[in-house]
Amino acid sequence: MELADLAGRLSAVDGVVGVTLGGSRARGEHTPASDYDLGLYYRPPLDVAALAALARTVAGPDALVTRPGEWGPWVDGGGWLTIDGTAVDWLYRDLDRVLAAWTDAEQGRYAFHAQTGHPLGFPDFGYVGELVLGKVLADPTGELATSRDRMSGYPRALGEALVTGSLWEADFLVGIAGKAVGRADTTYVAGCLFRVVGLCAHALHGSAGRWVLNEKGAVASAGRLPGVPAGYADRAHGVLAGLGAAPGDLDAALARAAALVRETATVCVPAPRD
Repeated sequence: MELADLAGRLSAVDGVVGVTLGGSRARGEHTPASDYDLGLYYRPPLDVAALAALARTVAGPDALVTRPGEWGPWVDGGGWLTIDGTAVDWLYRDLDRVLAAWTDAEQGRYAFHAQTGHPLGFPDFGYVGELVLGKVLADPTGELATSRDRMSGYPRALGEALVTGSLWEADFLVGIAGKAVGRADTTYVAGCLFRVVGLCAHALHGSAGRWVLNEKGAVASAGRLPGVPAGYADRAHGVLAGLGAAPGDLDAALARAAALVRETATVCVPAPRD
C-alpha cells in the first residue's frame, strides 16, 4: 500500500480538504500490527458515494464507508478497511469543527462529550491535538498546514482550565463516591474513581502543555511527563486495582484516590506560554 498515492486519491474526492496520518504510526510508536489511521478532513457536502467507490477499489467489493455522523457526534464516521492485508481506518473530521475547537481551546473552553467508545467522554480539544500531532499526507490547498501553524503552541488558557476544572471535579468525585461505600455500591464507586484517574491525567497534560487525545494510554503518558514523580502511573492504576466490594476495601480505594488527587495538585504548574 502506497500511502501518498492513497492520500492523493482521497483528497481528490469532493469535500475532502486534506488527509493526515494519525495514531501510533504518526508518532513512531507503532508495531508491525498497528493500524493506519487516516484523518479525512472535509467540509460538507462530502461525496460519500465517491469515497465508497474508492474504498471498494482499494479494499475490495465488500468495503463500506459511513455517512458523516454515523459513528456518533464526535468520532463522526469513516470506514474500517483492510488494504493489502493491512488495517486502514478512514476517520472523518469536519475541518470547521476542528477550527472551532481550536478557538474554544484558546479561550480555555473545553468539554468532555458523550461518545461511544470514550468512557470518560470525547475531549473536544482532542480534534486539535489530532491535527497537531498527525502527519500531513495530502494538502492540495495548504489549509491543513496553515491550520497546524496556527495551532503550534499549546494554549495556556486551556492548560489552566484543565488543571482547575479537572482537579475540582476529581476532588468532588472522591467525596461523592464515599456516600456509596455504606451500600457497598462497588459499581458506582468504580465509575467515580475511573473518572478521577482520567481527570488527573488530563490535569497533568494540561499543566505540561501536552496534547492527550483520549483515555487509552493517558495514565501511562501522564507518568512520563516532566516533573511527575516516579511511580505515578502505577499509583494511578492502583486506585482501581483490586477495588473489592466490602466497605473497608472501598474506603481504602477512596483513600488512594484522594492521595492521587493531592499528588497531582502538587505537580501541576501553569502551562507554558505560547
